[in-house]
Amino acid sequence: MKNSTQIRTYVEGILKTCKLAVLATEANGQPYASLMAITPFKDYRQMIFAMYRNTQKFENIINNSRVAVLIQGEEQDSPNQQRGYALTAYGRAMEIEKSEIEEASKAHLKRHPNLESFMHSGDVAILRINVKTYQVVRGIDDVIWWPVADIDEPKFR
Repeated sequence: MKNSTQIRTYVEGILKTCKLAVLATEANGQPYASLMAITPFKDYRQMIFAMYRNTQKFENIINNSRVAVLIQGEEQDSPNQQRGYALTAYGRAMEIEKSEIEEASKAHLKRHPNLESFMHSGDVAILRINVKTYQVVRGIDDVIWWPVADIDEPKFR
């Protein structure tokens, strides 16, 4: 991947197909990782997810909004060879504004219909990650850092 169009296409492809990711937060120097259902929101510059407010990860985000989201998988290079990848999004998480809750909730439920009872339960917060940078790893010597600010035209809707 040599240019931002190729990287954008690659990132978009991963976000369209992968529904789960590991959310990394931190509290008092202690890292904390959680498996989360994710949904690209508005474009590849944001992701949304939901969680109960009375959890360690929610408290961690309230106290330190800097997060990382890791998506890992495999791609088929040829019929007999698979190649692993890791896509990590770095950014800040915050609760969705009231004006966007309905839109975000619908988008998340469309992608994860099995979460309907969870999403409608009492103490659930919907959060957004504003992605600042992606790290694309496709091998030990194939690592690309991609600042979202370098994107010229959002295509993923």
